[in-house]
Amino acid sequence: MNGSYHISSAPHVRSSLTVRGVMRDVILALMPVSLFGIYQYGLKAFLVMMASILSALLTETLFDNIAKKPLTVEDGSAAVTGLLLALCLPPDVPLYVACAGSFFAILFAKCLFGGLGRNFVNPALAGRCFLLLLFGGAMAEYTVDGVSSATPLAASLAGESVSAAGAYLGYGGGVIGSSVAALCLGGLYLFVAGAVTFEIPAAVIVSFSAFMLLFGGQGFNISYLGLHLAAGGVVMAALFMATDPVTSPVTRGGQILYGVLIGILCGIFRLFGRDFVGIAVIIANLAARLIDQKFVRMPYGIKKQAGEACEPPDDGEGSAE
Repeated sequence: MNGSYHISSAPHVRSSLTVRGVMRDVILALMPVSLFGIYQYGLKAFLVMMASILSALLTETLFDNIAKKPLTVEDGSAAVTGLLLALCLPPDVPLYVACAGSFFAILFAKCLFGGLGRNFVNPALAGRCFLLLLFGGAMAEYTVDGVSSATPLAASLAGESVSAAGAYLGYGGGVIGSSVAALCLGGLYLFVAGAVTFEIPAAVIVSFSAFMLLFGGQGFNISYLGLHLAAGGVVMAALFMATDPVTSPVTRGGQILYGVLIGILCGIFRLFGRDFVGIAVIIANLAARLIDQKFVRMPYGIKKQAGEACEPPDDGEGSAE
């Protein structure tokens, strides 16, 4: 009998999760809001999504070939980035704008930093911020039934009467992925599938809600809060952007603080009349590693801060040269 054993070092972690499996779950979770966007806005929304996804896949494929790296488009991460970006765009945006956003997201926010797992900000949000800077006019064009219209949030901030129920269902206009009901349905699937945990989404929603009730100037007005949750991108960010495992903290306490930071920043921007949810998430992305350092557990018997070298105890005999 062969008495040899293969012994690996700790930690001994076993999980059925794979990158391809998680990306598949995210795509499935985005199907309700994607299908509703196509139902609401028609062929133009479908074309924007296809242009964004294909541009993301092509950019990553070309980069991998030029850099002589293994092809990574099969893991599904580029498709997820393209779809998420498209859902954050107006349905009437020119197709070349969607392609430019995906190109920037994949090349400059992902591939040039080493690919999947090494990007320090969410690529889809980086692509959207790039488009806001370069194509601000096109990114602000919204229509309802072919007529130019303000988003529910913009109308509300302007003092107009807005139906919170219509905004919640996605009938009030806005970006392709504006249906909060469909987003919540997809988020529920992610929880059931185990692709995300509740800490970050709950922290974002609770902190944003508390901030708006405390400082929104409307007191404990549930209708006012409901409109701010239904309109804008807070729910999309909480469920699909902030939960990106690469750019968010890994510790439970860190995830809660990270979510609270996003919620408060969204509230601050909202009070100034701006829906800068993407900027809020990117700022939190940049702080994620610093946040994690405050919650990482110290090894038993070590008193120094995490990341510092541990020196051997001084036995009084001096060190050998």
